[in-house]
Amino acid sequence: MSNPTESSDAATILVGVDLGLAHFDGALEELSQLAVTAGLDPVARVTCKRKAPDAALFLGSGKADEIKLMAQQLGASEIVFDQSLSPAQQRNLERYLELPVNDRTMLILEIFAQRARSHEGKLQVELARLQYLSTRLVRRWSHLERQRGGIGARGGPGETQIELDRRMIGDSIKRTKERLRKVKRQRQTQRRQRQRRDTFAISLVGYTNAGKTSLFNSLVNARAYAADQLFATLDTTTRHLYLGDASRSVSLSDTVGFIRNLPHGLIDAFEATLQEAVDADVLLHVVDASNPNHLEQMDEVARVLREIGAADIRQILVFNKLDAMEPERRPLAMQDWITFCDNPTERLFVSARTGEGMAELRARLAQLARGDGDEEAPGHENSHGEAEAVVQLGTIER
Repeated sequence: MSNPTESSDAATILVGVDLGLAHFDGALEELSQLAVTAGLDPVARVTCKRKAPDAALFLGSGKADEIKLMAQQLGASEIVFDQSLSPAQQRNLERYLELPVNDRTMLILEIFAQRARSHEGKLQVELARLQYLSTRLVRRWSHLERQRGGIGARGGPGETQIELDRRMIGDSIKRTKERLRKVKRQRQTQRRQRQRRDTFAISLVGYTNAGKTSLFNSLVNARAYAADQLFATLDTTTRHLYLGDASRSVSLSDTVGFIRNLPHGLIDAFEATLQEAVDADVLLHVVDASNPNHLEQMDEVARVLREIGAADIRQILVFNKLDAMEPERRPLAMQDWITFCDNPTERLFVSARTGEGMAELRARLAQLARGDGDEEAPGHENSHGEAEAVVQLGTIER
């Protein structure tokens, strides 16, 4: 951000451009949550419609003038766009608005940099940031165009400062990738050990703030950090899961949450972490049932799972946070959940906070760990006594 080392809130204007694409956040709610999570203070939101982005400013000069005036009136110190900006667009906007300008990608990278705790997590974030910054060197800072060279100078005769910086970032990327490869080999060794012990692996996946860590804590009786905020958990945590009469050892992993337009650089950088999902026997796709946009969030998680090669792993949709739903909404939501996808997936309905449905979830996981998971899973009743979906793998009936 304008100064990533500072943690105090900075007055920020949020900008979204509707290009007619699906999932446009007209209220900029998620961007606002991201900004607050990163330590910014959103003081205004600006949206506009365009058929295509402007090559120079992404939005029109008239809207840019409006944002500049608004920033002066509100004392804003930074502008954040909900879409990704090209290096040239970012540079042009900063010159035009005379303020630091960042995009959604940089905002997510900043949050990850603040939240990473483990050695692996910090390496992954550093790699993603370096890859992002390597594309921003081109013509963004005029002082980088100065030539360096001559006897005793770094970089060789006639090498420009921008070439030197690009080479230094390239060297840093290579070093970070090599360190991550070592971490990946260590994780592979740990996974092979679990496989030799015939461990049944379960991974929690889902949109950020869907309640994965709360569900994880409830299942394994742990105290992993959980909060009502985006990306509260970045580092994968794996614990033994006791399931009573399950004949095999069972492990449960809590992975990083997904989000709309998750930067590809982060997906690549977090390959080692997301490998827990790829190697799992069962994925518990945790959904925030109380979020009005949960169907779109499910789509986004499915897209990322396809991208990391985990789309064919057996999956159970776990609709969480039932306690946050008003009772009258449940019947309509149930119908949405049942008709969500063309290839029906098994669904369970829980509240990690109150414990509702957790006994059924544990029983189903024990059944899968024993190897008799293709048997029909019995339905259960909700708090109103209404029969919920009778769930059978491959078939959902009402």
